[in-house]
Amino acid sequence: MTKLIRKLGQPGDLGWVVQSHAEVYAAEYGWGPSYETLIAEIVSAYASDHDDEREAAWIAEVDGERAGSIFCVRGPDETTAQLRLLLVTPAARGLRLGGELVDTCLAFARSAGYKRMVLWTNDPLVAARHVYLARGFRLTGSEVHEMWGDNLVGQTYELDLQDLQAGAPGAAVL
Repeated sequence: MTKLIRKLGQPGDLGWVVQSHAEVYAAEYGWGPSYETLIAEIVSAYASDHDDEREAAWIAEVDGERAGSIFCVRGPDETTAQLRLLLVTPAARGLRLGGELVDTCLAFARSAGYKRMVLWTNDPLVAARHVYLARGFRLTGSEVHEMWGDNLVGQTYELDLQDLQAGAPGAAVL
């Protein structure tokens, strides 16, 4: 088995991110077209207007097949990065790709000069939450919403990138 995390940019990558998120979350949580629309909007915004020095996205591959994604985009201010669109396909789970993707994103954010990173997720995404917490993210807010059907609890997490020490997850420049 060969694992690879590479920069997003090959033909089909953008469409794969939208399609895989829509299919995986529909199958696992019943999230429908409005969720797919949100993902398409995020991907479209990145594709049409991102700063290569301050924003990046990656695709994880297993044996040459796409198996995951993550994006690092500018957050609400110049010192804050936002982690978006973390996904590992069901077939690739258990290979530690989620942690590798997050570490890659954190390393990029630090090297781009960001001081902190934020992310927004939902309470059913337990495995992702474990990855975030293991890297020092802390829950800073939560609220109930009905964006994709059932009541969900949206959660905001934050990490102070300046607290990362050399050798800590996300500290290495990749």
